[in-house]
Amino acid sequence: MSTKAPNPVDKYVGSRVRMRRIMLGMSQEKLGEALGLTFQQVQKYEKGTNRVGASRIQQISEILQVPVSFLFEGGPSGTVSTEGYSEGASPTYVSDFLATSEGLALTRAFTRIADAKLRRSIVELVEQIAAREGPDKR
Repeated sequence: MSTKAPNPVDKYVGSRVRMRRIMLGMSQEKLGEALGLTFQQVQKYEKGTNRVGASRIQQISEILQVPVSFLFEGGPSGTVSTEGYSEGASPTYVSDFLATSEGLALTRAFTRIADAKLRRSIVELVEQIAAREGPDKR
């Protein structure tokens, strides 16, 4: 019995759901409760194992307080381009980074910083460190 690999669009949409859920500090359990699902089902959506239907996408976008288009922005090529859909707006390396525990921890901590000047200083510091590390390795 062969297992079918998740569709790249399903995986991408799932990663965007995960990213936004984490940005809001929401657990899979809380999102599942709001959707009337178990956290395991949310987990399957986020991994792209299970496909999310149109009405469920609408419901998720409302709970996560983002437009439906947010879940598709920068998705895999071959998707239909619509007005407001920004192909390449979120490069793959951003999703890959946010899928790591370090990326999530850094994002959580950074978004809790209220002082805009301090956030800018942190970005500048990280850019200086990266410049010393060598050329862009993406």
